[in-house]
Parts: sequence; C-alpha cells; structure tokens
Amino acid sequence: MKLKKEFITHDTGTESLLVPTGGAGWSGLVKGNKTLGAILSLLKEDTTEDAVIAAMKERFDAPAEVIARDVKKALSELRRIGALDE
Repeated sequence: MKLKKEFITHDTGTESLLVPTGGAGWSGLVKGNKTLGAILSLLKEDTTEDAVIAAMKERFDAPAEVIARDVKKALSELRRIGALDE
C-alpha cells in the first residue's frame, strides 16, 4: 500500500497535515500529531501494514499493542477517505 499521489503531506513542526488535491475525490483536511506524521512518511513508499507497525515500534517507546492499534486506526481512516493505493 502507498499514499495516493493526489494527497500532499505537510509537517508544521507541531502537527501533521494531509491535504487532498483537486483529483483526490475527497475534500477536507486531516490534522494529526507526530505519530500520524511518521505513518504518512512511511506511506510515501510502497509498504505493508506489518512494516509500518514494525517501523513505528522502532521509532516510538510504547507497548506493541498500542502501536499496532494506532496504526490500524490511522490506516482505516486513510482508507475511508480514499487516500491509499492498495
């Protein structure tokens, strides 16, 4: 899976943004924390859910089940708005 090219990411330093372009088929703005920013960064290249979870475990000091839950929730929301190529 990979973030669709119709979505642009931006990091303000305090929050992460996901902005659709005109061809995205969804309008709105996704605002999130550094965790979402890390997930979006990983999705710029083709990857898998398991690989995203593994990378997040290396980056953040949190229980594995919390990381897995958060990644699954973020991916679910990105799927819901049509931001992922799978």
